[in-house]
Amino acid sequence: MEVPLNPLGREEIHRLESVLLFATLFRPEVIELIKDPAERLTWVDSLAVAAGAIAREKAGMTVREIADELGRTEATVRKHLKGETKAGQLVRETYELIKQGKLDELVKNVEVLAKGGQLVALEEYERLRKEKEKLEAKVGELERALRDALAEKDELEKKLREFEGLAGELRRENEELKNKLKKVREITTTLEKKIEEIKSLL
Repeated sequence: MEVPLNPLGREEIHRLESVLLFATLFRPEVIELIKDPAERLTWVDSLAVAAGAIAREKAGMTVREIADELGRTEATVRKHLKGETKAGQLVRETYELIKQGKLDELVKNVEVLAKGGQLVALEEYERLRKEKEKLEAKVGELERALRDALAEKDELEKKLREFEGLAGELRRENEELKNKLKKVREITTTLEKKIEEIKSLL
């Protein structure tokens, strides 16, 4: 498979994009980087975007055109193209190594993976990308549920404070009633004594 280093047309762009992605993924230092399952999806996604951006840049597309086609922001595309991201650096290095003929053996191995014009591993990448999107959607749902639960907790705490305020008022009123009742008893006792004194005089 001849690698179109300056692709003309969609087919050549996709071919260069695929070779850049998989030749980068098969480099020993990159294999080490993606060993961690927690990081793997992020790495594959970033490398795929960087490969797509560089392949389209080599075809003469503008940053805006690349961003629109890949569904990413112009800032993200620019960072990959300038090598400001690790993925952008790695894919750019892969391009230069291919250009210098230093990855001929690796490119041949990538060719063996080709099936119907597409790489077999591309299917796995798509599966992982969809899985990542599902997980991100689930995380979004959980974050919304957490926000709702926190809002409900705040409302309950507010009601609890109101209840505690009312309970305090009731306790104060109860104390006042006890004091009044005590005074009434004292007055009643005094009256009973006076009645007894009057009776004794009659």
